[in-house]
Amino acid sequence: MLTIEQGFIDLGDFQLTADLSVPQGARVAVLGPSGAGKSTLLAAIAGFQALTSGRILWDGQGMARAPAARPISMVFQDNNLFPHMTVAQNVGLGLRADLKLSDREQVRVKGALDRVGLSGLAPRKPAQLSGGQMARVALARVLLRDRPLLLLDEPFGALGPALKSEMLALVAELLDETQATLLMVSHAPEDAKLICDQVVLVADGRAEAPVETAEIFTNPPEVLRDYLGDHPRT
Repeated sequence: MLTIEQGFIDLGDFQLTADLSVPQGARVAVLGPSGAGKSTLLAAIAGFQALTSGRILWDGQGMARAPAARPISMVFQDNNLFPHMTVAQNVGLGLRADLKLSDREQVRVKGALDRVGLSGLAPRKPAQLSGGQMARVALARVLLRDRPLLLLDEPFGALGPALKSEMLALVAELLDETQATLLMVSHAPEDAKLICDQVVLVADGRAEAPVETAEIFTNPPEVLRDYLGDHPRT
């Protein structure tokens, strides 16, 4: 279980509080207005943004200070690929930062690429890939990292609707295989409805506790109605 106990982030002109728990294996969409702090919340969980006060726990234990030591894989909006590296090298970073891979590890890289539909693309550089292919490279690296908590910060936001739905379906398949816990930032409510069973609403300086997806969209709070433009006409 992921737990944020009385978390508080003070960036001077912006503050965010969070006091919540996410059950292990849950698939949680992080929704809210632009600038509300959705990415800041994920950055704090990943260790890239320090808490001003409070603490973040995984299975009841405090998180390591260094992001690399946390039980987390994170995919950012740009898919965090290194342009000078090949597809295989970018994926291999999920196993070893120095890329000194054994024969067995190289087989695992190939298997991860096959799993996400990138067979034969190992020698290419990111600039030679489409947006959807770059997203698949990032997901292949997630597979190899094999961490129990997956954070997605809108990695599919630039994709068209059909391709984005395809990528979300692939994420759901990978979660079925790994049983990882998902927190996914999105600006699109349909993304939450597609693969997430819970929603964390971030608004007015606070990340609320998770609510069942069906429940929050059946009876949305006012701030979510404002965000969705879903006010009844008078």
